Amino acid sequence: MAADVAEIDPHTFSILLNGQSHEIRVTPSDGRTLKLQSGSHEFTAEVIDPRAWRAGRRSGGEVEGRQQIVAPMPGKVVRVLVKPGDHVEAGQGLLVVEAMKMQNEIRSPKSGTVERVLAQEGQPVNAGEVLCEVA
Repeated sequence: MAADVAEIDPHTFSILLNGQSHEIRVTPSDGRTLKLQSGSHEFTAEVIDPRAWRAGRRSGGEVEGRQQIVAPMPGKVVRVLVKPGDHVEAGQGLLVVEAMKMQNEIRSPKSGTVERVLAQEGQPVNAGEVLCEVA
């Protein structure tokens, strides 16, 4: 799920999910846990190394079949790294999308051939918009 997150005060974040805005207050309670408060709801979260999480997800193997690569967030395409007919490996960069002054490389979920590139450099995109297809 894509989320738009902005820090509005120290330890206070505004999160936009599915068109609904949520204000979350974050309080560290020890080195590995956080208290999250939203309205009258309170949650505890454990901090896990995001690099280890990504490596664990990749170890499950590649996805199969034709894959539509979608924009994970609204932004602007700043670079297109492939063209139709190019062979790509799993994890290879396909496009770069800029959102909130951060550049995010969109990578291929599988090895295969780029069938279509629907995005152009400089084009604004919405979250969930199809950028290219890999088969």
